Amino acid sequence: MNISENLSSPKTPSSESLIDFPCHFAIKVIGKSLHDFESLVVDIASKHAPLLSDSVKTRPSRNGNYLAVTVTVHVHAKSQIDIIYQELTECEQVLWAL
Repeated sequence: MNISENLSSPKTPSSESLIDFPCHFAIKVIGKSLHDFESLVVDIASKHAPLLSDSVKTRPSRNGNYLAVTVTVHVHAKSQIDIIYQELTECEQVLWAL
């Protein structure tokens, strides 16, 4: 299931969204704790939507093997969210994008 499918309710037409645009949208991405993982996530997200100031948060796993990066972007349309998730999930360093 594509994450964007969760943004539309099955009871509403596919063109309607449960999200009111424009809005701030947080995306959490988890991958191996590599030196460039945070930059990779930021680069992908910022290509498609502006990042908010101080909108990048990182959290290492307990043993430091994984890194969770949360970026908050300002989006004007669902298509921006879709393309960010698509590009993130196509990246082999990304384990999960939530």
